[in-house]
Amino acid sequence: MEKEYIILRKEGCGEIVEKKSRFIGVAKPISCEEEAYSVVEAIRKQHYQARHNCYAFSLRADEGNGIPPLERFSDDGEPQGTAGLPILNVIRSAGVNNIIIVVTRYFGGTLLGTGGLVRAYTDASKEALSAAELHTVMHIVPVITEYDYTDVGRIDHMLISKGYDAEAAEFTDKVTRTIYVPFDEVESFHKAVTETTSGRAVMLDMDEVYR
Repeated sequence: MEKEYIILRKEGCGEIVEKKSRFIGVAKPISCEEEAYSVVEAIRKQHYQARHNCYAFSLRADEGNGIPPLERFSDDGEPQGTAGLPILNVIRSAGVNNIIIVVTRYFGGTLLGTGGLVRAYTDASKEALSAAELHTVMHIVPVITEYDYTDVGRIDHMLISKGYDAEAAEFTDKVTRTIYVPFDEVESFHKAVTETTSGRAVMLDMDEVYR
């Protein structure tokens, strides 16, 4: 299993102009192949006067449902290898999953040549991606942790030093808090909490998740 992977939390849009041709890049999160093609069609309708709407998308494997990873790209009438693949290479270099980038070109009347097209589609894709919000999804285990009031300061200090996310604490006769621990750090977390609280804390591991 992967420890973590990167997705888009919010879409991004960017534009460059090269010799009067406009290249408008849009990066959007997707969850399946059908959604990717729906995004392309929606952008085609939006930019119906544009000459080209080139794209690439990448979907991570869904091992639980037996779905393999998938990559697709299209030059949409541009010379082969000058648009779709450069867009896909931007996605690969960034390591982003479940994403589509569509770059719309409004022709400015001047031919750019193979190298110029590759650079333009690459740069427009990077602009779109840089404007998007990325999120690292981590393989974690929620650990319900119960401890004494006297241990609150020590537990809080440990959470800050480790950078763990946690739910708000519940205060009854004890303090109860759900702490999100990276999957491969669960054993060391248990050990650290036990040592920090001199064995007073009680921990319960929940089902592992990605979040």
